[in-house]
Amino acid sequence: MRLPFYYGWVIVAVTFVTMGIGVNARTSFSLLYAPIIDEFGWDRGLTAGAFSFGFLVSAVLSPLMGKLMDRTGPRTVMELGVVLMGAGLLLAPLTSQPWHLYLTIGVLVGSGSVCLGYSGQSLFLPNWFVRNRGLAIGMAFAGVGLGSVTLLPWVQTMIDGAGWRQASLAMGILILVVLAPLNLLLRKRPQDMGLEPDGDARPLAGATPPPSNIIDTAWAATDWTLARALRTARFWWLATGYFGGLYVWYAVQVHQTKYLVEIGFGSTAAAWALGIVSLLGVPGGIALGALSDRIGREWIWTIAVGGFALCFIALVALESAPSLVLVYAMVAVQGFFGYGLTSIMGAVVAEIFQGRHFGTIFGTVMFVALSGGAAGPYVTGLIHDLTGSYRLAFLIGIAVSLASAAAIWMAGPRQIRAVAGRVKAA
Repeated sequence: MRLPFYYGWVIVAVTFVTMGIGVNARTSFSLLYAPIIDEFGWDRGLTAGAFSFGFLVSAVLSPLMGKLMDRTGPRTVMELGVVLMGAGLLLAPLTSQPWHLYLTIGVLVGSGSVCLGYSGQSLFLPNWFVRNRGLAIGMAFAGVGLGSVTLLPWVQTMIDGAGWRQASLAMGILILVVLAPLNLLLRKRPQDMGLEPDGDARPLAGATPPPSNIIDTAWAATDWTLARALRTARFWWLATGYFGGLYVWYAVQVHQTKYLVEIGFGSTAAAWALGIVSLLGVPGGIALGALSDRIGREWIWTIAVGGFALCFIALVALESAPSLVLVYAMVAVQGFFGYGLTSIMGAVVAEIFQGRHFGTIFGTVMFVALSGGAAGPYVTGLIHDLTGSYRLAFLIGIAVSLASAAAIWMAGPRQIRAVAGRVKAA
């Protein structure tokens, strides 16, 4: 059966729901973190290390996931992620030793999240759009924000009423019941379905082709394998930029709730702050994704990591001047600007290394990126344990944000393929 021309937007809708549940289920560790520490009395670095260990597992599996995507497509990858993440959340309530947390939240949830989260979705979603790539990805990933404002407060309410174990069980059931059937709708490439990206009709014989967005024809014509990509400076600039982007993202995400409670805000207010950050990511991701189709991916990456830098500055200021106004400012720059990273994560790599082996190459970039996501929470928690304060860790976050922006400019996707707003008419 021939699929309708708008099927790309069906893919976007499925991704929207998957991200809303899958990503926030992992994000909820920030809410589980405090009651787990309170119950067991473990060090913050040790406890946060379970989340970081999950990122290391994700990093190791990311290239393998890319290969699996290249060979079998998104349905296999997503359903594998559903099973792994669901199992991890259902088994986490049995925790009584640190290694139990590392096995469930770390290995199982970490393995599942790399499939269901930004990495897995970015492996196939860019294939469905070229002209509206940033907008489509921004809309799909906006599900994280809508899910956060509903799922995270619900999880916190359940933690306060029934405990963190019941909250974990409920999330595991939700993932299995909703996401397992939904992800059967996914397809890898529109061309495999007799369609074109962006829902465009196939050009008639003799018709004038649309203007090309390729700037560097020799680079774009190369059949990029992982081995070839690894020998280029661009790959390593990409890896450095992505490492820094996820470092600052998850350093804030994991420690923000505990930090706000520590300086005098209530647990419910702290949970709402985390949820509102992701909610603001809805308009932010869509707006910045659409803007990236006009001005280029490098500018949007700079704006996004600049948002995280401003977030760290606000967090440092909150230590000496805790006020709701400053919390609102921190939430606004983190959510609206910082979460704009998601709308271009797949697009940046696709515009440099687009081709048959894109999944493997992107998976390897995400291996490095997820290492940054692991390092951020762990280093931040360790610095707090050693110094008794988050100040130094937050200052390091500012420096990492600036370095990430510089690295993406050095990678230069604009030098390979122009975004739609920069393509010259024929």
